[in-house]
Amino acid sequence: MNKIKTGDTVKVIAGKDKGKDGKVLAVKDGKVLVEGIGMVTKHTKPSAANQQGGIVTKESYIDVSNVMLLYKGKTTRVGFKLDGDKKVRVAKATGEVID
Repeated sequence: MNKIKTGDTVKVIAGKDKGKDGKVLAVKDGKVLVEGIGMVTKHTKPSAANQQGGIVTKESYIDVSNVMLLYKGKTTRVGFKLDGDKKVRVAKATGEVID
């Protein structure tokens, strides 16, 4: 079970986009894709999907260690606890169950 999931709102705590926040679009192999964060420039050839080709800017994956979960407008670390027989995420700052 991951500490950061798709759909979470996170704040970047390191790197060129430090201080920005956004919604997680995807999580893969310890990296996260955050909306509007880690923008890179790609040069694309013309294809059937993109007949013009040219220069495209898009998000790139950043390491999960460089983001922190935003819960109720406050950054927090994430822990786990058992709620009955179900494992749930818990905000370390407040002790509240996240989901």
